[in-house]
Amino acid sequence: MIVVSTVLCLTLAAIRYHQGYGILDAILSAVTLAIAALPEEFPVVFTFFLGVGVYRLAKRQALVRRAVVVENIGRITCICTDKTGTLTQGRLQLAHILSSEGADDDLVIKVAATASRPESGDPLDTLLLKAAAPIKGTRLETYPFTEDRRREVAVIKEPSGAFVVTVKGAPETVFEMVIWQKDDDRDIWVKKTQDLAATGHKVIACAIRRLDNMVTEEPEKDYEFTGLLAFEDPVREGVAEAVDQAQAAGIRVIMVTGDHPSTARAIAKELGIGDQNLRMIEGRELHQYLDPKNNCDILSINVIARAIPSQKLDLVRALQRTGEIVAVTGDGVNDVPALQGADVGIAMGDRGTRTAREVASIVLLDDNFRTIVRAIAEGRQLFKNLKLSFAYLLMVHIPLVASAALIPLLGYPLLYLPVHIVWLELIIHPTALLVFQQLPASDDLEVIKRRSKMQFFDGKEWAIIGIVGFLISALIMLGYDYSLGADRDVVHARTMAMLALIIGGATVTIALSGYRSHMALIIVTATIGIAVIIIQYHPFADLVHLSPLHLTNWIFAALGGLLTVSFASLLPARQRRRK
Repeated sequence: MIVVSTVLCLTLAAIRYHQGYGILDAILSAVTLAIAALPEEFPVVFTFFLGVGVYRLAKRQALVRRAVVVENIGRITCICTDKTGTLTQGRLQLAHILSSEGADDDLVIKVAATASRPESGDPLDTLLLKAAAPIKGTRLETYPFTEDRRREVAVIKEPSGAFVVTVKGAPETVFEMVIWQKDDDRDIWVKKTQDLAATGHKVIACAIRRLDNMVTEEPEKDYEFTGLLAFEDPVREGVAEAVDQAQAAGIRVIMVTGDHPSTARAIAKELGIGDQNLRMIEGRELHQYLDPKNNCDILSINVIARAIPSQKLDLVRALQRTGEIVAVTGDGVNDVPALQGADVGIAMGDRGTRTAREVASIVLLDDNFRTIVRAIAEGRQLFKNLKLSFAYLLMVHIPLVASAALIPLLGYPLLYLPVHIVWLELIIHPTALLVFQQLPASDDLEVIKRRSKMQFFDGKEWAIIGIVGFLISALIMLGYDYSLGADRDVVHARTMAMLALIIGGATVTIALSGYRSHMALIIVTATIGIAVIIIQYHPFADLVHLSPLHLTNWIFAALGGLLTVSFASLLPARQRRRK
């Protein structure tokens, strides 16, 4: 637009000078056209709308750290979400204690508490240490829980001088470290673990080993199994509805969790993830879907259990290669690569680490999945509002530039004087900035359109913008030529052209906004009211080099405005969802 505007200005100046209007007229013509044509409003409107988006999303408990993400969040097609604290409440409750033969409930939870640390920050450790006191003694060594190890081991020296080693962790990991007294004992406890996990419980196993001497390496075998602990973490209120809303809109929801597969499946079913076609894999199977040679469809996955943070980044990149716009939730340091690699990284504000919050684009103040869906709805509305504002600017600028250039080029006197351009800009700027950003958002999500190439305006929208711009241009030119008359009344003709453009801009505002904002009503009313006063009141009209118009002129402009409304209303971006 800048290139086209520059070429038009230079061409107009050269032709006006060649027509004999003089150097002053040529320069004035070029400068006036430049002020009208140069698209200085677009970066201002874009920046303003992003700022408004940050404010609106903050009101919905989504704190935006990078304003440009406001444009991206409405285009999300896939959400890779944690389970604990995002889909669930993140408030673990000890629901069941299953002790082995020769142990009791108190021993099971005491062993688990001994293998816990208050400084770990893990809600599970906090809960266990509140539930029971650790075995008395001095902690000599700690082998902390990691996503690869899936266990935590503590070496304790009791007051008597004996050494005790306790372990808690994923049942399948702890089972490998235990000496089973009977051949079928392991199978029995595996079945109990699966039964608890299938009802949505988080299950950990506990074991103990007594040593005669201190060891220099982590003891990995010969433990005595003490039992299982099963925890409940209820799903958050409204998350099931949010998941259904997202999936109905064509947004894929993939749950990525380190929990047992049965636990993950139970929670996913309760929330409706994947609907009736739930497909779950474990993290160790993910590489098969990432290898193109295996012809595995990564988009068919709904749940990844026993996943580690590094696999999140691999998942994000694989989804992006298929054309998905991916949002990822995370709360730990290990989630940083995935948060950075995602199109929209979302950190947890309540339980997230500082590092995760710093690299994320958005921080959820309530750690709730429902907030993500609401933010997507808000982002879509903001993007739609931005499109409406840009469409308005184009629909008004096209006839403004066309008439400002063509009428002088055809040999007529200069159409718009500097005072007229200032008047028009005082209408255009507030309209573009204030009217469309106020359009209300809805929590409803329309079905997303997946396209191989992202476009701000599609072909149909460009066609409508072009038609509306052409219609207003034609009305200005016709009104100017008709009002010029045989006596070549330039002032009367200029006034008619100004009125046609002002009415055209007002009707475009009505058509695109649907009068769904207070600013639309205020600005349209003020625009038309001021035009009536300035044009029809002689002293004001003389001041701005215009003249009062006849009733037929106003009727012509009004009919032209109605024609403009009928076409501008067809713009897809302004269509409201019909239920």
